[in-house]
Amino acid sequence: MALNLTGIIEIDLHGMNTSEANAAIDDALRKATDSVYRIRCIHGFNRGTAIRSMIYDEYSNGRHVKVKRIQGGFNEGITELILREY
Repeated sequence: MALNLTGIIEIDLHGMNTSEANAAIDDALRKATDSVYRIRCIHGFNRGTAIRSMIYDEYSNGRHVKVKRIQGGFNEGITELILREY
């Protein structure tokens, strides 16, 4: 997990199963301070579709108090959790 200076936490979920990825995302959400406005989940495209589906199932539609909405990243292997508008 890496926090860059733009208020984005990036999590590389490659090689994780859905339970491990869920735990990593929950950990990032717990650690996210007010300066963080986005969590970028890098799951990959070819083998990352189960993780992408889990992210939408677990965190969309107000299922987590910190997540305002979910959007696709700049490619199909990335899903972003929006915590607040920039």
